Amino acid sequence: MHSSDMQKYCDLMEEIKRRMNVIDLFLSGKGHAVYEPTTLESVGLQVRKILELIAFGSLVANKAVYSAIYLNFAKHWHAGRLLRDLAKVNSSFYPKPIVEIPSKQPGVKSELKDRDPDYLIKADFEEVYDECGPLMHAANPYGSTIDYKHYQRSFPIWRQQIINLLNSYQIQLVNNPNLYLVHMREDRDDKVHYYAFEPASGPRHSSEGVSAHSRKFPPRPCRRPRTWSPCRSGHCAASVRG
Repeated sequence: MHSSDMQKYCDLMEEIKRRMNVIDLFLSGKGHAVYEPTTLESVGLQVRKILELIAFGSLVANKAVYSAIYLNFAKHWHAGRLLRDLAKVNSSFYPKPIVEIPSKQPGVKSELKDRDPDYLIKADFEEVYDECGPLMHAANPYGSTIDYKHYQRSFPIWRQQIINLLNSYQIQLVNNPNLYLVHMREDRDDKVHYYAFEPASGPRHSSEGVSAHSRKFPPRPCRRPRTWSPCRSGHCAASVRG
């Protein structure tokens, strides 16, 4: 059951990566939606959808809860209310970014350390989601105009914060006792991988790593920082595309 839940979760994370590729295409100038406003509006749509996938991902283990919260959210599209509703059913719904450092303990390869706050924190999640709202609707000719230059400046920052949030993180699913470590990619391939830490009376222990789309196998050491989005310049062996 838990394995099936995580398969669904990993599928959502793969969708995030595909949507981030669209954002990168437009922000790099290699693609566009005919003219600047529609291009930025397209980026804003992808940002909003990525944030929704992050928020709802932890509910995949319970179809009834997922459906109920999504139905309520679709009535108002208000990020603040969504976060409050999610916290009621799963207080650990938001990804917890971590970095993995070599362990000094015998028999332990890596230790998990909280990432410095260079990522999209929960409070900023609401702000970014709501800021993208005006791009989803036609501007009021009698009201204030849309400041497209603001989005041009902000999207690269938000993009990097989302990547830092999801590069390597811990998550818990609703109705699932396990703690999961998720890698958006690894050196061996570009797939999402996860590792389950099962509750026990003693110290937590982890199961074998499981890829979203491949067989089980243990994690390999990473010789350089992983990133799941293409590097902006030059060749990078750790990027999604070289």
